[in-house]
Amino acid sequence: MNARPLLVAIAVVALVVVGAGAASGSLVPSTSCVVPRGREHVALDPVDFATSITNPWWPMSVGSRWIYRETAPDGTKQRDVVAVLPKTKAIANGVTARVVSDVATEDGVPVEVTRDYYAQDRCGNVWYLGEATTEYENGKPVSTAGSFEAGVDRAQAGVIVPARPREGMRYRQEQFAGHAEDRAEIFSLGEQVEVPFGYFRRGRVLMTRETNPLEPRVLEYKFYARGIGPVLALGVSGSGDREELVRYTRG
Repeated sequence: MNARPLLVAIAVVALVVVGAGAASGSLVPSTSCVVPRGREHVALDPVDFATSITNPWWPMSVGSRWIYRETAPDGTKQRDVVAVLPKTKAIANGVTARVVSDVATEDGVPVEVTRDYYAQDRCGNVWYLGEATTEYENGKPVSTAGSFEAGVDRAQAGVIVPARPREGMRYRQEQFAGHAEDRAEIFSLGEQVEVPFGYFRRGRVLMTRETNPLEPRVLEYKFYARGIGPVLALGVSGSGDREELVRYTRG
């Protein structure tokens, strides 16, 4: 049998199948564009990721800096400084991540010092790939509980901000069984909010509802301003803390 007509026929069939799939919208994206919801395993391809994070709901250009004030129900205040560093880290799952510093202090004394790891996939989802965190008491380190890295001890990455958020959308932010299992749901895309840094009008604010199965009583609402990132976090159950943006500098 002549192989050439057979190859041509196979090619034609393949084009028809692909074309039909594209027309119907049924083509499956690469796994890096799938937003995970629970404990399911998602295989990430490192070539699909970048350390340049441009998602409008939390752009993280190098040098950007957010300063927050966190107030507990008893009036205790902490200062939280988040800064995008010019450093990257090779994560165990193969993805290279941007390193973001997060330092919480009370009266100038460290309470918690963290290095968070983020990367953006080709679809625009911002992934959270782990953290190295240290808690302090009286200025001295006492615990690194909560630290994890995707690819180590079955820990997996999660999505911190989706590329195309829609109301009711649910996703995991992190997955390290028994240690780090934050979950989020897009609650609204049409909010408005005012914090010490400024007022953000209706339609420019994304609101999420955040929970953790390890702490079922804890419920937090978080507000992201377009072009800025997180501007307000409100603990409404399990914690009454209020964290609000005081100052922001774009890198």
